[in-house]
Amino acid sequence: MLNRQGRPTAPQAHGVADPAAGMGDQAARLQGDASPVSGSAGGSHPTFTGNKALAQIEPLLFEVGRTDTTGVDLDEPEDFAPRLGGLERREPIGLPGLSEPETMRHYVRLSQQNYGIDTGLFPLGSCTMKHNARLNERMARLPGFSDVHPLQPVSTVQGALELMSELGRYLITLTNMTAVALSPKAGAHGELCGMMAIKAAIEAKGEGGTRNVVLVPDSAHGTNPATAALIGFKVKPVPAREDGWVHVEDVKERLGPDVAAIMLTNPNTCGLFEPQVVEIAKAIHDAGAYFYCDGANFNAIVGKAKPGDLGVDAMHINLHKTFSTPHGGGGPGSGPVVLSERLAPFAPVPFVRAGKGGFELVEQESDAAEKPFGRMTAFHGQMGMYVRALSYMLSHGADGMKQASEDAVLNANYIRAGLSDLLSLPFGDKPCMHEVLFDDSWLKDTGVTTLDVAKAMIDEGYHPMTMYFPLVVHGAMLIEPTESESKSSLDLFIATLRDLAMAAKNGDTERFTGAPYHAPRRRLDETRAARSPVLKWTPPVPVAEAAE
Repeated sequence: MLNRQGRPTAPQAHGVADPAAGMGDQAARLQGDASPVSGSAGGSHPTFTGNKALAQIEPLLFEVGRTDTTGVDLDEPEDFAPRLGGLERREPIGLPGLSEPETMRHYVRLSQQNYGIDTGLFPLGSCTMKHNARLNERMARLPGFSDVHPLQPVSTVQGALELMSELGRYLITLTNMTAVALSPKAGAHGELCGMMAIKAAIEAKGEGGTRNVVLVPDSAHGTNPATAALIGFKVKPVPAREDGWVHVEDVKERLGPDVAAIMLTNPNTCGLFEPQVVEIAKAIHDAGAYFYCDGANFNAIVGKAKPGDLGVDAMHINLHKTFSTPHGGGGPGSGPVVLSERLAPFAPVPFVRAGKGGFELVEQESDAAEKPFGRMTAFHGQMGMYVRALSYMLSHGADGMKQASEDAVLNANYIRAGLSDLLSLPFGDKPCMHEVLFDDSWLKDTGVTTLDVAKAMIDEGYHPMTMYFPLVVHGAMLIEPTESESKSSLDLFIATLRDLAMAAKNGDTERFTGAPYHAPRRRLDETRAARSPVLKWTPPVPVAEAAE
């Protein structure tokens, strides 16, 4: 059993001289919200500041600085004629002024309260939070790539265009497809691109008025039905069976002249490879429809299986998952889409083309020999993501990328084998792909929920696994270790989850229901935070006025 003592705790309010003096009521209130339970490490030894060694309280920028000062000195401007047409600001801007050290400390302290892949194992299922190799970061910071501008003359960016062309060639080769669109910015954007290409192909055949239904399995990512509906398709669900797979019989029952496509994830979001994928693709094609594959889980099969060989017509690829580019924090992302021969003519602009005088960037539909469905974005995409992804591919090679897929699957199955006697597997104890899915039936009658387990994992120094997804499994716990983790890190993770499982089964509910105890902030009211978000800082009421 791992030692749960001696961890640094979050600051708390206490009975000595007011540690929040000059910091605002909000800081004092946050200290109280963050206070650990009685008896936790450091709880009996209060500090004047509210800090506990490296576990430091960090107020808002408004509480650190003052709105009547500035952190920089600016000369008074000479007389000038305003050109804002009466829209000039007439009141103080109201932003706090901080010195450079204060500003730097603020963001460094916030970063120390955050969890990332460089902090520890990041088991989010369906997200592929793999290690971001520093070699890739160094390449992305080369001057020719890091400072490239989308409006530069094409003659000055030949190296960047060649890199994009090479990245596209790798993606086409890895998937055995015909064309690639690099411009989509992320997974859902890539889905939109693929489905718009399908819609364009259907309309080109004169079937735009009849083929308006898209089949989406119940186990699909939530963005799949949303994307189909966004561009005017009707969504018809394909039910999930007890084995976690999509069955070709269920697909055939729903096929007809009105079906435009199926959106299938493979490996699926239950962590399983779809064994009937080829039969499903054939049935879809025989019905005159198209096969869109959600490529979020491509990390499990790179170098092992090519989607084009499985009958896929379009698939987005998350460079920010499969090919180690930074993931999370809202971006930047990149979701290129590979297209089969049937859809290649409808790939959007812009795209790179090799010409007699070098590489060209085809910007206008009229300049393309094909039939692009249009343009999705003002500029081509995220150059830094392209550089990182190609660096990953070149440094690994074909054999290295294949090994990464094999190791990702091996690591997930190692976790499955290490926990299958304590945690419950909704589809039986059978091999999984890159992620393993547990449900909450093992928690029955313990008084502990999936959310409680996730909060307790925070106390143990881990980011929680993906919770309550996929929706086809009650209380889902989806764990993806990726290939990045060593056996020793997996062993500690498994031992930690086993300890938590035994504690829950033995009735130690207090360890879970009050967790996290050691995080910078205790458990929050997430429902209230979602429904009544505080999006604006409000100056605290002075103590004298509040007393009145």
